[in-house]
Amino acid sequence: MILLLLLLLLLLLLLLLLLLLLLLLQLLLLLLLLLLLLLLLLLLLLLLLLLLLLLLLLLLLLLLLLLLLLLLLLLLLLLLLLLLLILLLQLLLLLLLPLLLLLLLLLLLLLLLLLLLLLLQQQLLLLLLLLLLLLLLLLLLLLLLLLLLPLLLLLLLLLLLIIIIM
Repeated sequence: MILLLLLLLLLLLLLLLLLLLLLLLQLLLLLLLLLLLLLLLLLLLLLLLLLLLLLLLLLLLLLLLLLLLLLLLLLLLLLLLLLLLILLLQLLLLLLLPLLLLLLLLLLLLLLLLLLLLLLQQQLLLLLLLLLLLLLLLLLLLLLLLLLLPLLLLLLLLLLLIIIIM
């Protein structure tokens, strides 16, 4: 009888140990599951951060592209204005050309008059005509400079275009 009781006690102890072991295993499994959950949450957070960073980079890139396009548009407008200015100047010079021819004829006449006065020895008139001749020469130079202005502006425009293309 005592032997049977001892055996029963041993069996109960074994069952208790088994239960404790099962409990420990359950706790360990729970801990493992919690750890896995934490790891998954961390991964999710990392992915979200990466996505946010990519979106920010994309926005920045788009902004940069927009700025570049605006700058290009501004440059093109500037070139267009410059071209219009050259065209206007050219038209103005086309109107000025007859005046230039008239001025040249006047200068020729004055020179002939000067030669005549030199031959006739009239000092005061000679001086006045010389002054007039100088003034007309200055005007002629000014008109010639005006003629050259569109050409210079066109050269500037070409230079700007080359800079933009580079």
